[in-house]
Amino acid sequence: MDKLSILQSAINTVAQSSLERGVNATKPSGVADSLFGSGGVFESIANTLLSLLGAIAVIMLIIGGFRYVVSGGDSSAVEGAKNTILYAIIGIIVAFLSWAAVDFVIDQLSQGNAT
Repeated sequence: MDKLSILQSAINTVAQSSLERGVNATKPSGVADSLFGSGGVFESIANTLLSLLGAIAVIMLIIGGFRYVVSGGDSSAVEGAKNTILYAIIGIIVAFLSWAAVDFVIDQLSQGNAT
């Protein structure tokens, strides 16, 4: 290598590291480094929404159980309570399977970025 290319690569290295340090210095703490990787923005949003969905499904399960207990033998009230419980259980299963799918996709994207 000639002296010019060595000098140019040294300048590029210094400029790049200075630029990275400047960008990282202005970034607030707790901000995700990537959009799709592990700990990224997409994962945070998906986990928050799936947690909310799971919490709503559990609340609906409790409401369905309460409706079943206070139905007083009324067949239409019992049927409505059973449907609420069934749909709440389906909601919990969907929330769990969605979390597993999101986790799988994020793992695949993280491995794709690492190679």
